[in-house]
Amino acid sequence: MPIFVEKVTVTPIVSRSINAADYQNIPPAVAAMSKQFEAGQATAMHSHQRAQLLFASRGVIRVSTEKGFWLLPPLRALWVPPGVPHSTAAVTLVDMRTLYIDVEAARLLWHGCQVIEVSNLLRELILSLTAEPVVYAENERGGRLASLILAELPAAETVATQIPWPRDRRLVSICSAIMAQPGLTRPLDAWADAAGASERTLIRLFQSELGMNYRQWLQQVRLADAVCRLSMGQSIGRIAGELGYRSPSAFSAMFRRALGTAPNSYLQAARLR
Repeated sequence: MPIFVEKVTVTPIVSRSINAADYQNIPPAVAAMSKQFEAGQATAMHSHQRAQLLFASRGVIRVSTEKGFWLLPPLRALWVPPGVPHSTAAVTLVDMRTLYIDVEAARLLWHGCQVIEVSNLLRELILSLTAEPVVYAENERGGRLASLILAELPAAETVATQIPWPRDRRLVSICSAIMAQPGLTRPLDAWADAAGASERTLIRLFQSELGMNYRQWLQQVRLADAVCRLSMGQSIGRIAGELGYRSPSAFSAMFRRALGTAPNSYLQAARLR
């Protein structure tokens, strides 16, 4: 039957809650929640019955699990499977647009936490669904938007940006200090006294707990921080200086080695997706 004569069922509008629990047991396979977080606002570790796609349309949010954490600028979203404990913290003022996807639909997507690049199409679909009634029928606009979202998600480009987090208290003290100030340039041996462990012990702990050496972990943190700063419009010169690089060219060279493109080119490509 042609779309222009399709019979549409009108569904009563339900007010949009900012309580995640209100989105777990409603009929639509995809439920959209809109919520704002002030800078520094955080949630305790929790999980959901449904899968969750966390997307900040504005600002930067940090999501943590027991295995690590992610920094999410507006160009990226994080998929969290059903039942996975996680916490969030707003690095800046954040406009969050969250999708809660029922278990059946989630089985067709990722089985673990996964960062994806948010294309222009996916972004507009998410924003449009949050403007629709919470509960909708399949033949309403909300239902069509949800179907397009479920079709678009498997095609999204995935990104390996998880930053592993240690359990050993000595590494926790080092990693926490670096997270608070990613531009710190201290070599690993300079952390030994403060951490209460020898350099050799710290080298062993980085490999056994994080699966990478100190320099690799530090670069992961700086890359994640740099992508967030780029998405907020900071200049390459400022980013290079605040992340401890000798010059913008040194920062750009590191960025190109790690991600295969220059910072400006990377941002432009991401915006065109």
